[in-house]
Amino acid sequence: MVINISLSANDLLACCGFRCGDGCDGGYPIDAWKYFVQNGVVTEELKKKKKTLLSTQCDPYFDDIGCSHPGCEPVYPTPKCSRKCVDKNQLWKEDKHFGVNAYRVDSSDVSNIMTEVSQNGPVEVAFTVYEDFAYYKSGVYKHITGGVMGGHAVKLIGWGTSEDGEDYWLFFGLFLS
Repeated sequence: MVINISLSANDLLACCGFRCGDGCDGGYPIDAWKYFVQNGVVTEELKKKKKTLLSTQCDPYFDDIGCSHPGCEPVYPTPKCSRKCVDKNQLWKEDKHFGVNAYRVDSSDVSNIMTEVSQNGPVEVAFTVYEDFAYYKSGVYKHITGGVMGGHAVKLIGWGTSEDGEDYWLFFGLFLS
């Protein structure tokens, strides 16, 4: 049986703390996955019934207080972890969902990553973001100019070769070489 739910980014961001990278100041993907396995993450699910949006979440994302698209920035403080569901009838501990396993793939050989994606589906990876990434619009991104801005974690869903013969990774809608 497959259950489709949305998990709370807020639970992970605000409650995992320094272990996961200190909230809006960044993060470490493997530690976030370990938190999911060891501590669980509550729901952030929204359901539509006809044209009305029904809220069935325990801990919704906090767009209204600063951390919103295009991403959290250190200028916004990480919200406090409340460990209380917005719906008073839900209990935090009872709403937790747990991962089965968290592990790293040896990335020193790209074939290890390709094998993991082929056998087990998308993987989370992190890459260094440079100033020119802010101007990326489409096609295969390749760093040309600008200093380091930090890191970015994304879902790697595949790979390919461009018409120009350049190999790339496909990161949830991005083509990066």
